[in-house]
Amino acid sequence: MQSHTTMRAMVFEGAGAPLRRRDLMRPEPGSGQILVRVHACGVCRTDLHVVDGELTDPKLPLVPGHEIIGTVAELGEGVERFTPGQRVGIPWLGYSCGDCRYCREGRENLCRSARYTGYQLDGGYADYALADQRYCFPIFGNYSDAEAAPLMCAGLIGHRSLRMAGDPERIGLYGFGAAAHIVAQVARHEGRKIFAFTRPGDTQAEQFALGLGAAWAGPSDRPPPEPLDAAIIFAPVGALVPAALRAVRPGGRVVCAGIYMTEIPSFPYDILWEEREIVSVANLTRRDGEEFLALAPKVPVKTTVELYDLEDANRALANLREGRVHGAAVLTTGA
Repeated sequence: MQSHTTMRAMVFEGAGAPLRRRDLMRPEPGSGQILVRVHACGVCRTDLHVVDGELTDPKLPLVPGHEIIGTVAELGEGVERFTPGQRVGIPWLGYSCGDCRYCREGRENLCRSARYTGYQLDGGYADYALADQRYCFPIFGNYSDAEAAPLMCAGLIGHRSLRMAGDPERIGLYGFGAAAHIVAQVARHEGRKIFAFTRPGDTQAEQFALGLGAAWAGPSDRPPPEPLDAAIIFAPVGALVPAALRAVRPGGRVVCAGIYMTEIPSFPYDILWEEREIVSVANLTRRDGEEFLALAPKVPVKTTVELYDLEDANRALANLREGRVHGAAVLTTGA
């Protein structure tokens, strides 16, 4: 039986092993930290890369999860940004040094000393999570906790990816999952034309994309019906890079939005020539969060979520791995 000093957590103990349900001691906030009572935590593809061993530097044992929505339960010494009971979100970026060249330039997403929630810091697959107050966001708008959870990574990375794509009129989205279904709404709000690329044979994902305003949806092994100005690749499939290069016009840009991707095959120079570009997105900044969380209620972004109990995290991960989630999977704690 749990006591008031313990909490449930789904714990990752090493690649290849399922998450284990453990009763852990509830953490105490230190200086500058807040203790958050977790209400909902999104299940992100990055979590899959961690538990499948594709991201190789997790702390062990680890509580995964970095799309966290909850309320402030306790304040550590010196906390001034939040008050008890306030609703907050905890994202992937959990710490940066503040002193290096990248931090001084406002590119804290590239800080070499950065630490990440649900990877080097325990995350939100638990009843409570600790976080540095400087890297948390107040959550506004009429979102339920579960609806808000995907905004914390799928939304933030999607927002950064869309901005890095430039100002395209016609944009392709490769991999129509949690991030793409949010980005598509923002892009449509801005008057852009969306082309959605899905797993071959996944007609449900095609219909999902068309229902969100895509002008065209089809399998990723097919070219779009007209040249693209830019493409964003959310699927962790290296073979999509040359496919996207072939799909964009001269001067177009291909944005690789994932933290992990399989090996990119060699490709002929002529599909890169004519000033096409390939760029990658790495993590996020606090400014990304401030901008996107202010924008989302204005669009308004509506997230499609599939709910799972906290202790059903392994099934949620398996469904995501196998492409059975349309929208975003979200764990709920019952709080």
